[in-house]
Amino acid sequence: MVNKVMSPLKPLMMKDRFSMIFIQYGQVDVIDGAFVVVDVTGARIHIPVGSVACIMLEPGTRVSHAAVRLASTVGTLLVWVGEAGVRLYSSGQPGGARADRLLYQAKLALDDELRLKVVRKMYELRFDEPAPERRSVEQLRGLEGARVREMYKLMARQFNVEWRGRNYDVHDWESGDLPNRCLSAANSCLYGLSEAAVLAAGYAPAVGFIHTGKPLSFVYDIADIFKFETVVPVAFKIASRSPANPDREVRLACRDMFRSTRLLDRIIPTIEEVLSAGGIHPPEHPPESVPPAIPNAESIGEKGHRTK
Repeated sequence: MVNKVMSPLKPLMMKDRFSMIFIQYGQVDVIDGAFVVVDVTGARIHIPVGSVACIMLEPGTRVSHAAVRLASTVGTLLVWVGEAGVRLYSSGQPGGARADRLLYQAKLALDDELRLKVVRKMYELRFDEPAPERRSVEQLRGLEGARVREMYKLMARQFNVEWRGRNYDVHDWESGDLPNRCLSAANSCLYGLSEAAVLAAGYAPAVGFIHTGKPLSFVYDIADIFKFETVVPVAFKIASRSPANPDREVRLACRDMFRSTRLLDRIIPTIEEVLSAGGIHPPEHPPESVPPAIPNAESIGEKGHRTK
């Protein structure tokens, strides 16, 4: 008998993956080497875990240790979310393991001058025009807020949706009106995808530039660049139909839109473009630093994906 040694699993590039899937009411496990969801009847549904950017785990889902380990190995983000995916409870980190990039990001965020350069670039990418000169981060944030409120009004008129402003209760999502519920569901999809990209690129979700003080501050920064060209029109379009199950309709529509626009192909290059606006480079290793005793294996995945 010849023993065959299987080659180690290597993460796929984010641009080559599907965006996300939602799992509800099932046991997520690894059976016969496959990542599967087992329902109450014992039926198995195979999930191509290595081809998905993130898996959103809704209430009623249980996950085995083997499933978490396999997802981590192939660089797929597991996100534990609430009903309809509009609350984020926790997430497993498949990336973010690059100290040089974390230090680079922190240096940009801690230096007021460099931070302003990054924020100006975010403003330019979001609104497709240079940021006004001689404005502080706080002033740019105020300008951004005013423009965003007008963009919501314009989008509502475009899709003939009654709009009373962005208003929701984080403790009771169901209390919001239909447009706000659709927006919350759509935003959660974009945040999940953005977090997977931030981690895969080797950066910290919490170290933001416009948003601060939240575990996902940088995720919100990056997601906002794409929000009005992607998920916001989807949310208003679904709201205009008044469907019986708007949360599910929004998730499916966002998934299809992410695929058709190849959004995953754009997020990581945008992260790099935004940070490079600071005009500095990631730090070199100090000469007295000790290299790893066992060199990292080569990977076809992103910089932040851990190698085994």
